[in-house]
Amino acid sequence: MLSLAVTCSASIVALSAEKSASLEPIRRMEHRYRSAKTLQATFLERYTENDRTVRVESGVAYFRRPGKMRWEYAAPENNLFLIDGKTAWFYVPADHTVTRVPAKQSTDWRTPLALLAGETKVSRVCARVELAPDQPPEKPGDAVFSCTLRGSVDAKTQTVTKNSNSGDASKLKNLAPQNDEQKNSEQEDTVLLEIAPESGDLVRIVVRNKGGVGIEFHFANWLDDPPIAQALFHFQPPTGVAIVNAELPAQTSNPE
Repeated sequence: MLSLAVTCSASIVALSAEKSASLEPIRRMEHRYRSAKTLQATFLERYTENDRTVRVESGVAYFRRPGKMRWEYAAPENNLFLIDGKTAWFYVPADHTVTRVPAKQSTDWRTPLALLAGETKVSRVCARVELAPDQPPEKPGDAVFSCTLRGSVDAKTQTVTKNSNSGDASKLKNLAPQNDEQKNSEQEDTVLLEIAPESGDLVRIVVRNKGGVGIEFHFANWLDDPPIAQALFHFQPPTGVAIVNAELPAQTSNPE
């Protein structure tokens, strides 16, 4: 009996050590981004429906802790998505329109927002994270992890195909509180994190729902602590531009 107990204990320790080793890329990524006050990267967003690409956007993203980010879209058209710590803005120059929503009305910013503009702590976003050997990496040698998000997943994957030609609505809907029906449907979504094991670079984030709608964020050319001015995270609507307030559920709003 004692021999059996010792054998079981040794097996548990071995499994625990193996799991800890498999999560080393996650820890390396956390350390890699946590040490930087500001970050910069080129990005590509790909929206898919039933494995068919319906829209691709690209540009440069800037991050500044705590809670500030700026996404400058260059293709297929110039757009700007910015969070200044208090308000989320989406500016479409071609439409002479800017959409805004109070950032505080989103209880937390999900992947990749929480990872890149917050504490860079995966456990704050993922209730469970584990190696996903059945998911092929974009780059050979990268590690791919599945993430079970805490609470509900962003609404972006549910709204993107409805707004494929108008990015402002889909991006800002991410920040709005969600009702119980949305949460229940989104809990089945698949979220993947692809990490370069040696450098800890975040290479890709994939969110796919059971309805076949998904979004992928691809990152490259990471810069640590680039000289980004505070003013870059401040948005002043140009003269003559219409400002539209994003519509939030009345029951969850937090009036001043």
